[in-house]
Amino acid sequence: VKFHRVIARLDIKGPNLVKGVHLEGLRVLGKPEIFAESYYQNGADELFFQDTVASLYQRNNLLNIVTRTAENTFIPLTVGGGLRNISDIRNALRAGADKVAINTAGIHDPQLITDAARVYGSSTVVVAIEAIQQEDGQFFAYTENGRERTDVEVVSWAREVQERGAGEILLTSIDREGTGTGYDLNLIESVSKQVSIPVIAHGGAGNYQHMVDAVCKGGADAVASASMFHYGLIRQKGSHSYHDEEGNVDFLNLGSSYKKFGNDDIKT
Repeated sequence: VKFHRVIARLDIKGPNLVKGVHLEGLRVLGKPEIFAESYYQNGADELFFQDTVASLYQRNNLLNIVTRTAENTFIPLTVGGGLRNISDIRNALRAGADKVAINTAGIHDPQLITDAARVYGSSTVVVAIEAIQQEDGQFFAYTENGRERTDVEVVSWAREVQERGAGEILLTSIDREGTGTGYDLNLIESVSKQVSIPVIAHGGAGNYQHMVDAVCKGGADAVASASMFHYGLIRQKGSHSYHDEEGNVDFLNLGSSYKKFGNDDIKT
């Protein structure tokens, strides 16, 4: 039985958890480590921290937050944003990350992906691909947290990062990100059919059925969401449910209760 992970993504700017639409218009929500701990307690399979400005300003402010989070959560934690070289990756792992996500630096210097996989193993290396669909229907990769377009076509890039040793792909539809209208199934399917490494769908989740569709129709191996979790924390009832052919997707349709943060932890 295949296990499909549910990953809580937290976008971070400075000391704050933020959320926007299409990776823009960021709104401060509160302290990321508080949200992360609640997601851990309420059944998330993994956490993903993304520094939204690290690549733009060539800095990484996440390390202290990563360390505080790792002390209180015991599920895999992936860190992305501003990882420009092996030294940056080493520092993130030493701070408590289990995996690192590479986007901008990997497109500028693909050898970084190869080197990171060689030094730390493929299971440690996630390549983040942020995609926008063009008028001709093709998807192209963007860097700097969705700010800069490249001439890199997404499907061919996905194949290349697999060849270079990436262990997973975090695939974000910038068109859908923050909208709650559902994942881009065409994007997910186009990539998942071309690679054998796990593809994590991100961008557009608004309800549980969207997650089921990403797995069952798009072929995603895992699903990630931010808004859906931030604005109403999921608390799963009981353990994961399993389906003979499709993995544990049935639990996404179970009734869920929601836990709210205290006023001190969330800005309204």
